Order: sequence, then structure tokens, then C-alpha cells
Amino acid sequence: MSLISFGLVLVGAVIGAGSGYALHKVVSSKRLGDAKELSTRIIEEARKEAQAQKKEIILQGQDEIYKQKREIDRDFKDRENETKARDRKIQELSERVERKREQANQKEQELLSLEKDLTRKERKIEDKIALLDSKLDEQELKLQEVSGLTIEEAKERLFNEVEARTKHEAAKMVRQIEMEAKETANRKSQHIIATAIQRYAGDYVGEQTVTAVTLPSEDMKGRIIGREGRNIRAIEAATGVDLIIDDTPETVILSAYSPLRRQIAKMALERLISDGRIHPARIEDVVRKVQEELEVQLREVGEQATFDAGVHGIHPELIKFLGQLKYRTSFSQNVLQHSLEVSSLCGMMAAELGLDIKKAKRAGLLHDLGKAVDHEVEGPHALIGADLAKKYGEAKDIVHAIAAHHEDTPPTTALAVLVQAADSLSGARPGARKELLENYVKRLEELEGIATAFDGVAKAYAIQAGREIRVMVNSDNVDDDSTYLLCKEIADKIENNLTYPGQIRVTVIRERRAVGFAK
Repeated sequence: MSLISFGLVLVGAVIGAGSGYALHKVVSSKRLGDAKELSTRIIEEARKEAQAQKKEIILQGQDEIYKQKREIDRDFKDRENETKARDRKIQELSERVERKREQANQKEQELLSLEKDLTRKERKIEDKIALLDSKLDEQELKLQEVSGLTIEEAKERLFNEVEARTKHEAAKMVRQIEMEAKETANRKSQHIIATAIQRYAGDYVGEQTVTAVTLPSEDMKGRIIGREGRNIRAIEAATGVDLIIDDTPETVILSAYSPLRRQIAKMALERLISDGRIHPARIEDVVRKVQEELEVQLREVGEQATFDAGVHGIHPELIKFLGQLKYRTSFSQNVLQHSLEVSSLCGMMAAELGLDIKKAKRAGLLHDLGKAVDHEVEGPHALIGADLAKKYGEAKDIVHAIAAHHEDTPPTTALAVLVQAADSLSGARPGARKELLENYVKRLEELEGIATAFDGVAKAYAIQAGREIRVMVNSDNVDDDSTYLLCKEIADKIENNLTYPGQIRVTVIRERRAVGFAK
């Protein structure tokens, strides 16, 4: 019984083992099939992706080939057009050369015929000249017999008559010039006094009405002008200056009678150049900011001037006007520096005279206040300054001293006379002031006017800073011998009528020009 049981157990074990193996084989087969199916799907997807990338690369290559082909075709057409245009120009040039050659041949034939005619006319003229010479000789002999004078005696008598007539006309001209000088002396003296006031005027000195701004490159000029000139118009409208752009390399010129406007325009333009953004809106914004900054700077300059002069309690508006004097000159002397000098001189003289030193310094510092606005307000700068001082609460004696320092109002106080004296001392200090360029130009104009007043003078130019004058005469009215007399007469008149250092060289030039036209 136990043996049978053991056999049954053994048989069961064998059967179980066989069933487990069969089950394991089935599971393994299924996993293997799933793996093959997955690998097949992955390979298929990879193949499809490779095909898509291949198509995309092929399309990109085709597009690139098409673009290159279009560029090659376009270049070929451009070159073909250039070649055709060049061929047309060559054809036109050849036709033009051919026409000119035909015209030259025609003109050559005409010149030959003209030359023959001229030769015949020349022979006829020579014959007539010979005949006239013989007749003139006969007439001279007859005249000598009738007059009883030789040729030399007749020339001498004629020269004496011409000399006497010339002296008489010269004397009349001298008297006329003297009368004109007396009539215009008063007017010229008033004009000289008026120019001494140093007011801004239309024909003023260039150094006092223009400011140069340096550019980093020539290209910046185009950016400053802007499209259709809109930038330059915006700058001029915002600042009130004229912007001059010429052939001067890497430089633009700011022109205006107001030094403050020129300073604002200069600061704004320099800031725009460094920033690089130049357009109308930006220009207006920068100009507005620069105006605000300059207001602060003017106030700081005025406060520093009052501190240097030792004067306190001045109205803020007057301090701003003092700051504006930094940008004002009088006879090339800086007005703010001149005011500080007058203030110091007034203080020293007041101390010597036992007067109020602080009041003297205050009057000296404010005496030229009107020059800050005299280009905008009518009237003498002394009276303008007195009105400003009175408006902003200055004492009566200070106002009077300001008004009387050029005797626009008669001085009635010691303080007014003190300011007058200090103003004269500061202006007369050696090296403080220079001759006006306007007076120099007027001297040159007078020099040229003397030369052009003579008969036969076409043009006259004063050169070498007035040390030489070149006179061009009309060759039809003045001969070679007369140029020497004219040169001496001009030199004598300059010597008698003008005051000048050294000597002035007078050069009279006579030339004859022949002008023709080639058709």
C-alpha cells in the first residue's frame, strides 16, 4: 500500500513538472512575440521618420537650388543690361565723334577761305597805311609852315596847357573834398559815439555773434540737417539761432545776437551729438532741459559774482541778470569781469574818500546790469539797468549811480561820480579792451573809396590789412603813361585824408583783355 502511494506521488510529481514546463514555454513564447512586434513597430516608425527627413532635406535642397538659379538669372540679366547700355553709349560716342569730325572738316575749309580773304585785306590795308603816312607827312610840313612852330614846340605848348588845366581841376576837387568832410564830420562823430555803446546790431562783429561747434565726423552734418531739413528747422525754432552748415570740416556755426541763445543752442547740440538720437521731439526735449540747466548755471554764476564782490542781499532776478553778463562782451572785455573790477575799484576809492564801501561796491557791481538785456530792450544800457535796479528794490542812490555812469543822467552824488571813474579806469586799463573790428573795416572802406573816386578807376581792393591798395583801371580810359600820374594822385590823397600807421603801398594795374567765343 505504501509502495502504491509512493508511485502515485511520483507520477503526480512528474505530471506537475511537465505542466509547469509547458506553462513556462507558453509564457516565454508570448513575451517573445510581443518583443518582436515592438521591435517591428519601432523599426517601422524609424523608417517613416527617416523617409520624412529625407523628403524635407530634398525639398530644402531644391529650394536652395531654385534661389541660386534665380540669383544667377538676375545677375545674368543685370550684366546683359549693362552690356547693352555700354554698347549703346559706345554707339552714341562713335556717332558723336563722327559728327564732330565732319564739323571740323567743314570749319577747316571755312578757315582756309577766311585766311585767303584776310591776306587780301591785309595787303590793301598796308597800301592804305603807306598812303596815309605820306599824306600825314605832307600835312605836318604844311602846319609847320602855317603856324611857325616845330613839332617839339607844339608838344611843349600842349603839355603846358594840359598841366595848367589839370592843376585847376585838382584844386577844385580838393576844395570839394574839404567841404564834404566838414559837412559829414558831425554825422561821423555821432556814429563813432554810437558804436562805442557796444549794442548788438545786424552788421556786428562775427566773433560776437557766432559760435562754432565741433563735430565728431562729417557724417554728423547730415544727421543734424535731417530728412528734408526737419532737424535743423526744429533746432532753429527751439533755440532762436541760425544754424549754418557749410564746407568747414567737422564744424557747424551758430549765429544769433543773443549770447544766451547761442549758449543754449551749443549745449543742446553738443548733447544731441553725444547722445546720437536727433529728431524734432528729442531736440525740443533737450533744448528745454538745457534751458532749465542754464537758468541754474546763470544763478550760480551771479551768486559767485556777489560772493567775490562781497555784496549781499541782491534780488534773485538781479543775480540772474548778473550771471547773463558772463556771456556779454564790451570792446572784447567780458562784462561780468569788468563789473567785478569796477566794484573792487569803487570799494578802494570809497575807502580812501571815507564813503560807504559796501554801497560803492554794490553800485559798481550793478552798474552794467542793463547790458544783460539791452539787445532786447530799447534805450541806453545805463538807463535800462537803472530801471531794473529800481524794479527789484535797490536804493535810490544805487539806481542813480547806475543811470549816470555814462552821463545819460547828470551825476548829482559822489557815488555816481565814483562809479563813472571806476568804469573809466577798468575800461582804460592796458590790455582790457581792443579796437573794434568795425572801425578797422570802415578804415579799409574809406581807403577803397578814395581810390574809386578817381576817373577811370574800375575797382579798388584794400589788402594786406590795409597796408596795400590795388587799383584796377579801365584800359579804354587810362593809358600806360596816365597810370603813373594816377598812382601818385591816389597816394597823395590817401596821405592827406587818412590817418594810418606805417605806409600804404598803391599799385595801379592796367590790362587789356580780348574775349572770344567758340561755337
